[in-house]
Amino acid sequence: MRNVIGRSAASAASTTREQLTPVHGIIVIVTPDAARELLMFHGYRHDDVHDPRMEQGFLGMLRPYRGLREENFHSVMTCLRALAGSLQGESVDQAVIGALWGICHLGRAWGVWPDGMLRRNNLITPDDATRLEEWIDQISYSTFYILDRGDVDDAFEHYVPPQPSA
Repeated sequence: MRNVIGRSAASAASTTREQLTPVHGIIVIVTPDAARELLMFHGYRHDDVHDPRMEQGFLGMLRPYRGLREENFHSVMTCLRALAGSLQGESVDQAVIGALWGICHLGRAWGVWPDGMLRRNNLITPDDATRLEEWIDQISYSTFYILDRGDVDDAFEHYVPPQPSA
């Protein structure tokens, strides 16, 4: 199974913002560098705080809460798969780990825990809180498995990627 859409080195070097967004339900990530940049937006760690991807990303969709966006979950998983090789080395990118940890910890704290801001203020439905928890559990499991140097395909064995629309 392959979530990363391959491109030539020349076209990968000219990655644009449009190439980092969902296209018909499929996330297009061309390089580990592009995946890292997008993950920084999802984890609210990118330097460009005015880029719309900051507030439209995984954590951005939760604060202020505007509903869950499934494409953010799939985008994080696609980024994680694209970065898996670099996460299995002797040293890992601290910013990537920080983004993944932030997505999991803050996502739970804000939207899953009963005293979190979204549940405490009745902003998220119980069904959405459950769905958010399932997404975070999948991100967390896959991240752990990759960091533990397990087989990358096994890290994603329970993940169901989006299917192309017909």
